[in-house]
Amino acid sequence: MPRPRVHDLDGLLDAAERLVVEVGARGVTVRSLAAAAGVSNGTIYHAFGSLGALLARVWLRAASAFLDLQTELADQADGPASAVAAAADAPAEFAVRRPEAARLLITVKKEHLLGPQIPDDLAGDLHALDKRLVDLLVTLAERLWARRDAQAVEVLTACVVDLPTALFRRAFTAGEPIPEDARARLSAAVHAILQLPPPRKD
Repeated sequence: MPRPRVHDLDGLLDAAERLVVEVGARGVTVRSLAAAAGVSNGTIYHAFGSLGALLARVWLRAASAFLDLQTELADQADGPASAVAAAADAPAEFAVRRPEAARLLITVKKEHLLGPQIPDDLAGDLHALDKRLVDLLVTLAERLWARRDAQAVEVLTACVVDLPTALFRRAFTAGEPIPEDARARLSAAVHAILQLPPPRKD
């Protein structure tokens, strides 16, 4: 049996992404996904090996696209503080370009998509993805404070990960656009936090 074509796989991942957002990762079955994508159960197993591997690939694709955008926005910003604010605002911008992928990343727990038996190649890709985020935070810390220690990265994690999640989650959960005032408040909060350099451990 020939392997499905790349664009067919993208369509299957698109269907899985929509289904996860609608019913949650735990509500997705091979049968429901096959019906949503208009393929046979066998196509899913043939293309990905298991439902767990497919869902991990859904997460990986969305998170990779998000990190690409976040890095691009930070690189285009004028000055280090603006770069952090741009990285923090990336979920809102991602929601404009890829609404379902954005909802998946902010409303679905990663652990619900990534089961205990992920193929080695996917596990390696996911580890590389985590490293990309850390590398971005370290780069921003170096640009701001010429530091790369854990305390500096922790402050930037609050700005780039924690604050956007808190301010945007309600809109994402409801499937609504991110309010402009929420984006403005996020930018103001990030710039205020950056006024205080991170503490140093003795």
